Amino acid sequence: MVSRFSSRLGIKTVFAANRPIPGTNTGTAVMELCPSGEGAADNRIVELARPGDLVLTRDLPLAERLVDLSVTVLDDRGRVFTKENIRERRSLRDFVVGLAENGLETERMASYGKKELNTLANSLDRELTRLLKQ
Repeated sequence: MVSRFSSRLGIKTVFAANRPIPGTNTGTAVMELCPSGEGAADNRIVELARPGDLVLTRDLPLAERLVDLSVTVLDDRGRVFTKENIRERRSLRDFVVGLAENGLETERMASYGKKELNTLANSLDRELTRLLKQ
């Protein structure tokens, strides 16, 4: 989906991960393989990101690093992370992780369906359009 948006708008898209992601080396999209190791892909994303870029991630520590660099960040449900909301979301995430580490079960993320995909597509389109106008 992201590749379709980037191709339609002529925007270079970089996928950074420590293993290949199928379908990412097409059109304006490229796959950058990072070394394996804790945080290597995240560090490469932060290294590449500049204000005016858009990053799609559900990783809150990575999102927080990027927001601090004035990079637009969306999660896979179309939520935009901002300086105003990232710290609260990160705090909640850290609390839930702490509960899990101490053996307490927490409610898992809701299922992902057409509604969530549509919300992501709309948010992605809106944010890309906004960034292109800047």
